[in-house]
Amino acid sequence: MPSRPSQSRAAAFAVAWLAYFVVLQWSVVRFRVPIVLVLTACALALAAWQWRRSTVEPTPPAVTGMLAGSALATLVVPLFSYLGDTALAVATTALVVGALAAGALLWSGRARAAVPALVASVTAYAVAGTTAVVGDPAPKIDVWVTLQQASDALARGENFYDMTWTGSPGIQDAFTYLPFTTVLLAPGKWLAGDVRWALLAWTLVAAAGAWVLATRLPRGHAAYSSLPGPRWRGAAVVALLLLAPGTLTQLDQAWTEPLLLAGLVWWAVLVDRGTERSAWWAVVPLALACASKQHLAVLLPVLLVWRPFGVRRTLATGALTGLFIAPWFLASPPDFLHDTVTLLVSFPPLKFANTLYLLALNSFGVTLPFWVTGLVVIGTLGAVVAVVWRRQPPLAEVLRWLALVLLVANLVNKQAFYNQFWLAGALVVVSLALAARPAVRSAPDSAGRTATHA
Repeated sequence: MPSRPSQSRAAAFAVAWLAYFVVLQWSVVRFRVPIVLVLTACALALAAWQWRRSTVEPTPPAVTGMLAGSALATLVVPLFSYLGDTALAVATTALVVGALAAGALLWSGRARAAVPALVASVTAYAVAGTTAVVGDPAPKIDVWVTLQQASDALARGENFYDMTWTGSPGIQDAFTYLPFTTVLLAPGKWLAGDVRWALLAWTLVAAAGAWVLATRLPRGHAAYSSLPGPRWRGAAVVALLLLAPGTLTQLDQAWTEPLLLAGLVWWAVLVDRGTERSAWWAVVPLALACASKQHLAVLLPVLLVWRPFGVRRTLATGALTGLFIAPWFLASPPDFLHDTVTLLVSFPPLKFANTLYLLALNSFGVTLPFWVTGLVVIGTLGAVVAVVWRRQPPLAEVLRWLALVLLVANLVNKQAFYNQFWLAGALVVVSLALAARPAVRSAPDSAGRTATHA
């Protein structure tokens, strides 16, 4: 059984996880100073964890407590949704029952509870997602409107970067994402009438990747005879991903970060195999994610210096990303750059963004200049790159370094919202799937060396 220090670290992680996601659920759509302070404290705690390299493994009491807390938060904390009363009751009931059932099953820490807990989590998420799509067929948010109409434009062979959207309650003349957000979500619109069906499917793809990360160990390995084992850990990670507070709002609003998570998780799955061939295949899901949203480019310098992925594969990722987006860029460079770069830089602050940028603006009347926020992001990125280059850490630690970079970037952003913060938290949860890993050999880097990560 876990030692007392391990249990204490797991309990501390559980408290931080609950605080982080509960305030995120509360943050939609309101700005509150305590929310910013909690998110900032969590970022500092993650940085301290990474620096100290403490081992944190999920334990049955911690996981059960997190899932029970998530169920309570779903009921008690204000939840933003466009669903009617009946649909909202069905969706929240599914999430609450699913979290409580998964938590109860995982309490024992035994492998035989893993599959029932996994089924409970996936079923609850699927029911809540289906209810969100069916119960709110036309959410009043520009994200959904643009994704729906961009999918139709893609089917007609039109350039969705020079379109004006019909009925958008927000942005009306720009598509602010990179093109593969539409490419990967359009089948949901084409086949079932709503891009959120594809978003739900991609979320489950990400969960499947987390399960693979946790459970892909040799059958005879000692970890299978210990408690909790890999299958239990996989079920716990999937439950924490799918049933976190605020999940229903993310489903309802068509926020696309689960698509990015799917790409990052399957990148990790392929890198984790430790072979040259699989590491090269990892370029594909990473490039698909990078071709879906701009800010993932900030993660590439970290992977550039991490030998299991390395320089050549990172450069290949950039080249493949460029190839993916080239047709839309070449169709109309001014429209593409306006929608994906210029507009976002000049966009006014989002008054509900719970970030340090809005804290300075709302509480002190100070507008932080672009160079200040840029310096914070670049400074954080530079420090993370230096540490990863020197330590060559295991994959779990790399995922958390990536999460820290995104989290700091969100905190100084003028527009960061639940979905951006969710992605950083999700990467930390996924890293728990790799807890208690034995040492493995990685794929050779561009210089022919291999890095061993534990």
